[in-house]
Amino acid sequence: MKNKVMDIINKLAPELDELSLEIYNNPELGYEEFNSCRLHCDILRKYGFKVEENFSGIETGFKAEYKSNKDGITVAYMSEYDALPGIGHGCGHNILGTVSTGAGIVLKHIIDEIGGTVVVFGTPAEETSGAKVAYVENHEFDNVDIAMMAHPGNEYTKSGSSLALEPIQFEFFGKTAHAAAAPDKGVNALDAAIQTFNSINALREHVKSDSRIHGVILDGGKAANIVPDYSKSQFYVRSTSKTYNMELLEKVKNCARGAALATGCELKMTKFEFNYDNMVTNQSLSDVFNNKIYEVAGIKMQEPSKSTGSIDAGQVSQVCPAIHPYFDITNDKSIVAHTREMASATLTDYAKEQMKNTIAALVLTAAEVIENKDLYEKIKFEFDNVEK
Repeated sequence: MKNKVMDIINKLAPELDELSLEIYNNPELGYEEFNSCRLHCDILRKYGFKVEENFSGIETGFKAEYKSNKDGITVAYMSEYDALPGIGHGCGHNILGTVSTGAGIVLKHIIDEIGGTVVVFGTPAEETSGAKVAYVENHEFDNVDIAMMAHPGNEYTKSGSSLALEPIQFEFFGKTAHAAAAPDKGVNALDAAIQTFNSINALREHVKSDSRIHGVILDGGKAANIVPDYSKSQFYVRSTSKTYNMELLEKVKNCARGAALATGCELKMTKFEFNYDNMVTNQSLSDVFNNKIYEVAGIKMQEPSKSTGSIDAGQVSQVCPAIHPYFDITNDKSIVAHTREMASATLTDYAKEQMKNTIAALVLTAAEVIENKDLYEKIKFEFDNVEK
């Protein structure tokens, strides 16, 4: 199976390299990835997928599906292709999306033999309000049995965890007055925002050490001699589990409620972006991928980083077994994500070789789970019983 998969990948590689290059040369921000989406859809249609564009109400999203003639599980690959403002594909989504789409195409070549269904989801805007959140809310992953993707980086690391993220916006409404001549007539909305920050800072002593709360004041007044009647602040609240993060979010909301009461302001609370759930790696599925990348290229996966951010793949991991490992695209370990250097690294011969290795591991992982029913039951049992 390994040799057959590698032969397919090597024949497909020039088209995949071109796909990655075209998206690199035309970077598009989240929910503006019209050209990138089209390029993915075009190659998937070429290789026999049924493609649905404008998927789940998202203009730059898609679902590409191929059902074999044999019964089996449904395997999904998640393809990202949004860029960053100012630095293009500094997170490497040009090659990330290519890996997922490539894995889908290669698996399609063998799935009539082994059975099952392969789906490639085009998932826009991971860097902002990720489409995977909307897909999960719209039940698009309900019939998926395993979901996989691999993210470019500066080393091979196992699929790990991510922080659950809750975005919250506080708007305070007060009353203007002359700050010197009639301060008693004013209700200071900026004071309410500052008090919210002070209360949150006091709260930090009493939260779990791996949680994070960080925010900014976007509007705090227009002139020093006018009592501000409006302020707007935005915060991210992050924790290692969704359950605890919801508890912490409520405490943060109480800080704003207390500030409104103390200053006499009216408070409006809104969610300004999608929330991201924590990534719950399915260890049984992850072990298969780790073994396959070693089988393909002799690569030993490193342990996941302890410092982490938030990803919308977390949402997917809450509804089906999922993994999100990282693959190496550069020999220069000083290169990190969200830089122009990382973007440039996606075009190197080294990155192209690792792209092929990663596609092979993703495909062989899917094949192993499809063919080994006991393994799939193990994966499913872990998913059903793990704490989320």
